[in-house]
Amino acid sequence: MALVEHKTLGKIECVRSVRARSIRLVVRHDGTLRLTYPLFSSRARAIAFAESKSAWIERTRQRITQRQALHPTITPAEVEHLRRAAREYIPATLAHLATRHGFSYTSLRISSAHTRWGSCSGHNGISISLFVMLLPEHLREFILLHELCHTRHHNHSAAFHQLLNSLVAGNERTLNRELKAYPIPRITE
Repeated sequence: MALVEHKTLGKIECVRSVRARSIRLVVRHDGTLRLTYPLFSSRARAIAFAESKSAWIERTRQRITQRQALHPTITPAEVEHLRRAAREYIPATLAHLATRHGFSYTSLRISSAHTRWGSCSGHNGISISLFVMLLPEHLREFILLHELCHTRHHNHSAAFHQLLNSLVAGNERTLNRELKAYPIPRITE
């Protein structure tokens, strides 16, 4: 591997690979490039390939920047604060909602998942992302109810949606739309 500073494309990580069959170009989340090329190709040829893709690289970097602007960041210290708040709020609230609506679950795990708010296993174990603590309380409860409904319906069938909708006074779609306005943040180093 070699790191090349290109005059117009910026940093390019050049990797010659035994497994590569063709030249592959990837724009990383920080805007740097990774260029993988086969043994039978030269670094100069791989860089020329990257240069020929400069318009695509620029468009991709712009998309990454726009996507990152939509996803807020959070520091590790803030994550620990959220973790403490989640440990206080989630177990008690989930137990209360389960009792109130006649659900049961086998376990609860509070995770730092940043791809989903929650999940329910086939054995009715519920996992909730600590990032729910960034949401307004009514959306936190909506997520907890969503996962509790999965203890009865392990899918997103009509029966699942009917049950969830009945628990949120017919506002499931509205709450789902509102939830989409809250992206899960990325953790900064």
